[in-house]
Amino acid sequence: MTDRTDCIVIGAGAIGLACARALALTGREVIVLEREREIGTHTSSRNSEVIHAGIYYAPGSLKAALCVDGRQRLYAYCRARDIRHQRLGKLIVATTPDEMETLRGYYRQAADTGVHDLTWLTVTEVAKLEPAVRCVGALLSPSTGIIDSHEYLLGLQADLEAAGGTVICRSPVADIAATSGRFRLQVGGDTACEISADTVVNAAGLWAPAVAATIRELETAQVPAGHLAKGHYYTLAGRHPFHRLVYPVAGQAGLGIHLTLDTGNQARFGPDVQWVEAVDYGFDGTRRQSFIDAIRRYYPDLDDTQLVEGYTGIRPKIVGPGEPAADFAIRGPADHGIDGLVNLFGIESPGLTASLAIAERVAVMLAPGRRANKA
Repeated sequence: MTDRTDCIVIGAGAIGLACARALALTGREVIVLEREREIGTHTSSRNSEVIHAGIYYAPGSLKAALCVDGRQRLYAYCRARDIRHQRLGKLIVATTPDEMETLRGYYRQAADTGVHDLTWLTVTEVAKLEPAVRCVGALLSPSTGIIDSHEYLLGLQADLEAAGGTVICRSPVADIAATSGRFRLQVGGDTACEISADTVVNAAGLWAPAVAATIRELETAQVPAGHLAKGHYYTLAGRHPFHRLVYPVAGQAGLGIHLTLDTGNQARFGPDVQWVEAVDYGFDGTRRQSFIDAIRRYYPDLDDTQLVEGYTGIRPKIVGPGEPAADFAIRGPADHGIDGLVNLFGIESPGLTASLAIAERVAVMLAPGRRANKA
């Protein structure tokens, strides 16, 4: 026996839940299939919980546009739902004169992507705001903030369920067939059934390329290779001297060992970048000294006895080590020619910030009457 439904969203992280919510709010019947025991157990809950302003992304890219749009939507959503968040602001610091040119590049790029509130700070001005920070100059981003990601996930789920949608956990998707204008999904785990649907959104995060690869009707060129970039986070025990987030100049494959604060005012440092072959959240304590060295470049008074192993997270990359950073890959019917299918690949940072804007884009791509027009 085959169950039938309108929309299936694969993955109950922030992106999957936001997409499911957006579709359900248009009146569509939506089921979210999640492989784990509960929602948001991977990238959505193992990150810095930062609401990004949109500074680092190339003008004209999806990351830039959806981050700026998503940031505005996310702040409004948090206010409306009373979700814990704070618009703390962020300092991006240059610790050597050579890094000042990188900051100037950030300033120009931010303006080109619609971020016009960055402010230049001298060493004296930084000292007044954050006395513990050492630098030769900085940019202040007042639009950067933090969010309680767990509360956000629960809010999205509540909205989805209020609109008639359902989340089913322990339901990994093993195979998808796209035939006769519908999709047939083989689902394992507790569900263990076949489901037929008109629409499928692949928001499986770390597993999105693997899920897409099961669709035999999808051309191989439409499925990027997946790569996993692990990041470690250390927390700072006891009191700390910070009032804002502090970011060094970005490094390769990430934004460097930055300082963030959570909504409980806990200070933490990370993430670093460690390319891995499998999803494993074990903590590699041998990386401790590299953290200490990186942190002391902008926080020289760090007492390393207060640095405590925190947690790890994994970014869903679609480029490997040494390759240029990739944009979000949001591929719908116009890209691959299969009506009713959207694949979301490489939704790393600023995915959490951009989630509501991504969801709106997906809902528009799947609106009734929009058909594949791939040549």
